[in-house]
Amino acid sequence: MLALRHVQPRALGLARRSTTKQVALASTAVDTDGSQSQSSGEPVTPQKKQSRAIRTRRPRISLQHPREWNRPLAFGVLPAFDEALKVIKEDSIVLKDEVKALEGAIAREKETPQPDQHALLVLENKLRILEVQSEINFPQVRWKCANGMADMSKAVDRHLLEQRWRKEGALDLLMERIHQMKVVPDVLPHIHPSLDLRVNFPKVKSNTGLQAAVSKAVYEHVEPGVFLLPEQTVEPPKIYTTVFHPEERLYTLLMIDPDFPDETNQTFQTYLHWLHVSPSPVPNLNTHTAYIPPHPQRGTTYHRYTILLLPQHSRLSIHMIAKDKRAGFDVRAFMEKYGLDRNVGGGAHMWREVWSEGVPAVYKDILKTAEPKFGRMPKADRYGDFRGKRRYV
Repeated sequence: MLALRHVQPRALGLARRSTTKQVALASTAVDTDGSQSQSSGEPVTPQKKQSRAIRTRRPRISLQHPREWNRPLAFGVLPAFDEALKVIKEDSIVLKDEVKALEGAIAREKETPQPDQHALLVLENKLRILEVQSEINFPQVRWKCANGMADMSKAVDRHLLEQRWRKEGALDLLMERIHQMKVVPDVLPHIHPSLDLRVNFPKVKSNTGLQAAVSKAVYEHVEPGVFLLPEQTVEPPKIYTTVFHPEERLYTLLMIDPDFPDETNQTFQTYLHWLHVSPSPVPNLNTHTAYIPPHPQRGTTYHRYTILLLPQHSRLSIHMIAKDKRAGFDVRAFMEKYGLDRNVGGGAHMWREVWSEGVPAVYKDILKTAEPKFGRMPKADRYGDFRGKRRYV
């Protein structure tokens, strides 16, 4: 067996040393000539250094020219890797043929006078599984999904992103915070998210403890359950969703506060902060029941602000809710009235807030009411009637 070693570094070292010697000899010659020219009285003109543009090997990546997947090993380096890619490709060809046969069977079933809906459902589910299995083993497909270049029109890309959301911690963290903070069962008896709902609010530039400076241009992702400042939530959040179904579906957006004080009954009630009904573009979500910023009252504990994205079965006609009618909002009665089913999926998110110096501005500028102040009830003094009286007569 031959032992291989690197020879290039030594060769480079020898070349550098020889080059250094040549430069030293050249500089000596120049100095000698310079001394002779100075002695002869001739002026010496300094030589200008020629600047050379350095070529970069970094590829120009943009939306028009995205990154491309490259083989980790060239052909012939590892025969087992080449054979594995060959087996994956052959298996994909077989599954593609089955996909075409199923598509033909579905088309023929739909052309019958009375198509069997149950049989169609079974065939469509099998077709969806085969479409995923025919491409899921390709390394370039997995690489694109892992690097944010998934094509949501493809079933395999949707499947990989959904598995990543469900199994890599994002959904687990959301469900942990929802149950840990008692959003379930205080708001709804149970929640089964089927889409990835992300909420972004402005980033805090500085916080002195009394008043916070918020960046209006830089938004950051809000982790479920974290504490935000009321100064961050003055404007509506930027909401992003990743859905894993190809067909168009309608959703109703709710933002509520289940910790709003109820002075009459000495308890808490639900306050509606935001309501939006599909269909409408997601960026324009303030066209129905307008957004009212969170305003946790002074003297209360932290408030659990919750956003729900509830699936609709059809188009809904819901009247706008005025500002003075938002307190005492019943989420369960609202869902039952308009046929919103929480069991078929949807999205959820939540965060927490406490009172800060930015809350009075919400009451003054938006709610146009005086800011209330709450506190603990004073303890009953069992000996109040006897204080100030003579103990012994």
